[in-house]
Amino acid sequence: MKTNEQRINNIIGQLNGIKHLLTASKDDCFEVVTQLKAARAALDALLVKVLSDEALPCLSRQPVKQAKLNKILKEIVK
Repeated sequence: MKTNEQRINNIIGQLNGIKHLLTASKDDCFEVVTQLKAARAALDALLVKVLSDEALPCLSRQPVKQAKLNKILKEIVK
């Protein structure tokens, strides 16, 4: 199982690869789009992991009213 740090390092690697593709070759636009989508998916997966591991347990410990907690959770899901 990957740690958050490993996930971040993978995303950084993907972004560096995208940077290289954009500066080195203008011919393969589909590869750039594919790599951008992969990086976005990796960021989304990291967001879900961080939310489930850290943010949601933290919010559940906060002394807030249920309505306010529901509003916060809806904003996070957006």
